[in-house]
Amino acid sequence: MKEPIENRKIKVALVGAGRISKNHFDSIEKYAQDLELVGICDADSTVLEKVSAERNAPGFRDLSEMLSKSKPDVVSVCGPSGLHPDHAMHALKAGCHVITEKPMATRLEDGRRMVQLADELDLHLFVVKQNRRNATLQLLKNAVEADRFGPIYMVNINVFWTRPQEYYDMSPWRGTWELDGGAFMNQASHYVDLLDWLIGPIDSLHAYTATRARKIEAEDTGVVNVKWRSGALGSMNVTMLTYPKNLEGSITILGEKGSVRVGGVAVNEIQYWDFAEESPEDQKVKEASYETTSVYGFGHPLYYRNVIDVLRGTAEPETDGRQGLKSLEVLTAIYRSARDGVRIGFPLEL
Repeated sequence: MKEPIENRKIKVALVGAGRISKNHFDSIEKYAQDLELVGICDADSTVLEKVSAERNAPGFRDLSEMLSKSKPDVVSVCGPSGLHPDHAMHALKAGCHVITEKPMATRLEDGRRMVQLADELDLHLFVVKQNRRNATLQLLKNAVEADRFGPIYMVNINVFWTRPQEYYDMSPWRGTWELDGGAFMNQASHYVDLLDWLIGPIDSLHAYTATRARKIEAEDTGVVNVKWRSGALGSMNVTMLTYPKNLEGSITILGEKGSVRVGGVAVNEIQYWDFAEESPEDQKVKEASYETTSVYGFGHPLYYRNVIDVLRGTAEPETDGRQGLKSLEVLTAIYRSARDGVRIGFPLEL
């Protein structure tokens, strides 16, 4: 692995200045003592000019030019999901570490190629899973790891959000199979991540997807039933058709010795928390809930804090390429199951 970056700021460049980029820009600004924004790349010259002026950083329409002129230490990949592999591998080949937004790729084989290349070049590949850093989910993760639930019997995840047709019409790549995917791959990707991260390895799943109302290639609605290796059963229900606005992003876990529901618009409220045995952690429940109008939560700055510490040589990556592959494998299984009408077992074969 490259030598730790010490005694200077870490140079960051960003490719893809769309909807999610603000979270990255704000995180870079928050840690201005450690990070320096040295370049922004976007194919849309109007967007690029505006963002470049706002963030006081040079703008580039060509990724190769940005890499050669700004010489970043790490590149944040925030463009359309289907372009993540090309952008990430381009940056890796230029000798840069990479932070890629979710999903790391829309095809499992592309995700595996990204991990393999980072390994070969001894570079870090970080995959953004900012929901893991939410205080509510950190408490829930701690409870699972402390075996407070005992055997987990049932798990339910709901993502009841809305994305109007205007959202998809804003950019021609949205809702396409090639560059975006649908409700599971895009909007609910972080919730798919919870299936393995919180509950453990999946044994098998069976899914249905549908395009009920939006004029897009991919799905706007879907359901999936899941069986974990532990024996737990569960389901995930996703739609972008909730009227009239985002309603709920939640997870409910039911076990022999505990029941928890974390809800709100984006798993930001602990709505039910009951265990057979008390713990000092229970005192943190009320303060862990927070108000939010954003489905993104507030995890990006915490994610960047880990990236800084890793590149300084003082920490290990919280979510790397292999962690990113886990949720991409689940997403691939969901789409295969829905397409072929069959139960899909794990691990997947390409």
